[in-house]
Amino acid sequence: MTVHYYTSSSLDGFIATADHSLEWLFRQDFDQDGPMNHTTFIEGMGALVMGSSTYEWLREAEDEWPYSHPTFVLTTRELAAPPGADVRLVRGDVSDSFDAVREAAAQSDIWVVGGGDVAGQFADAGLLDEVWVQFAPVMLGSGRPVLPREIDLELVDVARNRAFACARYRVVPSAAAAAG
Repeated sequence: MTVHYYTSSSLDGFIATADHSLEWLFRQDFDQDGPMNHTTFIEGMGALVMGSSTYEWLREAEDEWPYSHPTFVLTTRELAAPPGADVRLVRGDVSDSFDAVREAAAQSDIWVVGGGDVAGQFADAGLLDEVWVQFAPVMLGSGRPVLPREIDLELVDVARNRAFACARYRVVPSAAAAAG
């Protein structure tokens, strides 16, 4: 089982504008069947984890819940799960709910969706294994950062998908995490 953070980013390292807009991303040229695409990636996932901002954005953007996977939403707010969807609202540190996420994934991989802060929390806990970033040919100047942490990465794979430079990295454990 591998925990992946899969996302898109502007060239200057932002996954969304300050007001959570992804309009810049949707106007880019990306082959949905090309290298490192979302459809192929998600086939290997057994469970998803996201923060409440990503969850609320998806609820507003989609008519129906887009995932059939068990989805864990880390939140401190009162939220409602969509009818018929396997969405589990959890509180606390990512380490507190990780056993439940791993069990729900049923030996498949886990996708940390959306927000860089949630991925950062997984990295802080030593639970993040890979980072996949699809770099779009746009500069935003400011916004929500890909990963608001200092994390060492090792390049595993790189591909071009039309206008995107796609990269897959392995998280290099920090000296503190390796000793602990």
